[in-house]
Amino acid sequence: MKGLPLFPATLAGSLPKPSWLAEPEKLWAPWKLEGEQLQEGQRDAVRLALDMQEKGGLDVVSDGEQTRKHFVNGYMEKLEGIDFANLKTVRIRNRYDANVPRVVGPVVRPKPVHSEDVKFLRAATTKKIKFTLPGPMTMVDTLYDEHYGSREKLAMAFAGILNQEARELAALGVDVIQFDEPAFNVYFDEVREWGVAALEKARAGLTCMTAVHICYGYGIEANIKWKETLGDEWRQYEQTFPLLAKSSIDQVSLECANSHVPLELMGLLQGKDVLVGCIDVASTRVETPEDVANVIRAALKYVPKDRLYPCTNCGLVPLSRDVARAKLKALGDGAALMRKEMV
Repeated sequence: MKGLPLFPATLAGSLPKPSWLAEPEKLWAPWKLEGEQLQEGQRDAVRLALDMQEKGGLDVVSDGEQTRKHFVNGYMEKLEGIDFANLKTVRIRNRYDANVPRVVGPVVRPKPVHSEDVKFLRAATTKKIKFTLPGPMTMVDTLYDEHYGSREKLAMAFAGILNQEARELAALGVDVIQFDEPAFNVYFDEVREWGVAALEKARAGLTCMTAVHICYGYGIEANIKWKETLGDEWRQYEQTFPLLAKSSIDQVSLECANSHVPLELMGLLQGKDVLVGCIDVASTRVETPEDVANVIRAALKYVPKDRLYPCTNCGLVPLSRDVARAKLKALGDGAALMRKEMV
């Protein structure tokens, strides 16, 4: 991406919300404000999220998902055809049970969802901006379908809606649109059969950079326990990276720090920018800049230096704001350390 330094640091997704906006360190936390006060509070939170990233030395910044309760539901709740009042308990990512909304009719986007959020974000910073959207497969896996009768058909319906949204956001000045697809690490047959095709449909025609984020989940207990069952090597990316290397997606964001992902799997992403997770989101331990630099050094064996973006493993919303702030500072400082080293 033009105008960026070597090793541009960026954030995968969410940041913790201020305690006056939502309960800290909790996924799906309800808002504490309503109406105009909620909108004002969300924009104040975006300003704080930008300040945290800019002072941390990040080069591509986002709103930290401060206007959304959850990275998937925050989008789906603005669509028609989805019932959020009468929930259904389902197994998410084959890992944990959650009460999710039900698809009760054709999914329709009555109006743009995030245009006003992006206008505010674009006006609030001079840096390159990223905006995250849920990926079609992960949307399908975060609800209960009573209408389409096919995960593929529902995913393609979502992909069409997301493409409309993404085109509008790109026209408003977004530099990178990232689709979050943690489900790509679980449903490998579906990824091959229709998951990548749905992702391609969601990004079709976009002139801005596009990314897909695939991780092993937030640092919550269910995900941590699941990781303990994966053995000494986590080779899930081996299933998806060759498919993505052939796709039109520009960037792939992956989990790396404090994980058992074999680093050589990054070599399967030739021709793509690689957003290398250098920050562990499942630990309150704050990395040092040298920790971050060590991950970058290791990744450079498999990723060209001009395609490597230091990043977080996933979103930071379950952590405290102080810990998140310190982790972002370590990320930015580690990237700066490596720039000096490469001179």
